[in-house]
Amino acid sequence: MSISRPTETAAHERLYRALRSQIMLGELPPGKALTLRGLAAEHHLSMTPAREAVRRLVAEGALTLSGSGRVATPALSDERIEELAALRALIEPELAARALPRAHFALIDRLATMNGRIADAVERHDAVGYIRCNLDFHRMLYLRAQAPAMLAMLETIWLQLGPTMRALYGRVKRNEPPRHHRMILAALRAGDEPALRLAVRADVTHGLRHLTSA
Repeated sequence: MSISRPTETAAHERLYRALRSQIMLGELPPGKALTLRGLAAEHHLSMTPAREAVRRLVAEGALTLSGSGRVATPALSDERIEELAALRALIEPELAARALPRAHFALIDRLATMNGRIADAVERHDAVGYIRCNLDFHRMLYLRAQAPAMLAMLETIWLQLGPTMRALYGRVKRNEPPRHHRMILAALRAGDEPALRLAVRADVTHGLRHLTSA
């Protein structure tokens, strides 16, 4: 059994996190091919940490590996998008509901500020900034659920959807932040769990309609 040297472990972790962020935020388009040699050269690493980072991302579904060994970002069919969105519609309302008892007013204020940053990204037509702030809005709330296994599962779904969400943004004209976020904030302020579940589910399914229609 081989043991990675500490420097290789640190290098692979840096590359893993950088690629994971790029994929989740849609900085890489759907179906983009990647090579170990290209990744190693771009990030000034040896092949070993590049191989390990890619292996982890394939295991998470952030990258696909064909029978011929081709590595690429996910290019999702409508059926796959519907499946992932259905999982979001199950997991995210549950996380929000579990977060509600711990959603103090300071957190709600931070969420409202984050929603303002989403509006700024929309005005700038900044697709990556929009996706980043949108995910931060949801993650900030769901962390309060204290359900790490559910959140980890959700993040693998966000990873698989990232490139497709970015491609969608270029086709759909968005002039305002997601209107369902205002419903989420209102439900949090009112302590209304049914309304919160409904608002979160509507936020997810609204995006699904755009994805499959595009």
